[in-house]
Amino acid sequence: MYFLVQANVYLDPDHYKIFDALEELNIDYDVINIPPTAEKIDFETDRKDVFVYGSVTIARLAKQNKDWFPGSFYGGNHQYEIYSKYYGENLLNDNVSVHPISEQLNWKRDEIKFIKPYNEAKIFTGKVFTETEWKDFVFEALKSENNRINRDSLIQFSEVKQTIKEARLWIVGRQIIDGGYYKFNDNAPFEEKVSEDGLSFANEMIRLFNLEEAFVMDICLTEEGWKIVEINCINSSGFYPNTNVKSVIKALNIYFSN
Repeated sequence: MYFLVQANVYLDPDHYKIFDALEELNIDYDVINIPPTAEKIDFETDRKDVFVYGSVTIARLAKQNKDWFPGSFYGGNHQYEIYSKYYGENLLNDNVSVHPISEQLNWKRDEIKFIKPYNEAKIFTGKVFTETEWKDFVFEALKSENNRINRDSLIQFSEVKQTIKEARLWIVGRQIIDGGYYKFNDNAPFEEKVSEDGLSFANEMIRLFNLEEAFVMDICLTEEGWKIVEINCINSSGFYPNTNVKSVIKALNIYFSN
């Protein structure tokens, strides 16, 4: 398989690991710079067995290249309105509201909400907002010309829920290839590897709905048991320091070369 990797991914300090993995595995690849305002991928190749990796921009634009396989998994089943029908109460936030960013939200006194982009992940970073923080953010975002946010951009919000620990899992061909914790809260003891009950939960979710042939699932442990935090597109999911990037790239190469 042939990897087309975006060079200018500044938000991910571990991005370089993909180049080390590709070199070690002797996999063909090329590197491309893509400006945030690009409307197409300015790159030509005779190869059809192309997999793209980088920002949401390259994942989104790669969908235009219908001949590339696997190309990009951007969109489709990654939308909450689709996968929530299958995962239901297994989601950390199973009661989500979707609105245009310009629409006024109702706030209770001293309330905080978890707000993230709905169908264009990464037009801003999802996080917890107070009412004042959110209104200030929307005002500045709509005024700025340096992003893709407009008045009709959709956001989703939900109540804030506490987690004990959170992990990112890389899934290829229904198999969990790699997983690692990226967050521990309160007095949760450190664990080097994702616990067996967490992996069992994730495998049950894959059996329930195998969202794509390759995708990323973030899971968390709560007082009510394990839940899915969110589903991410594998073409634009960031690596953590403990991610075994070589294993992920090797699995992708083997699975989609057969």
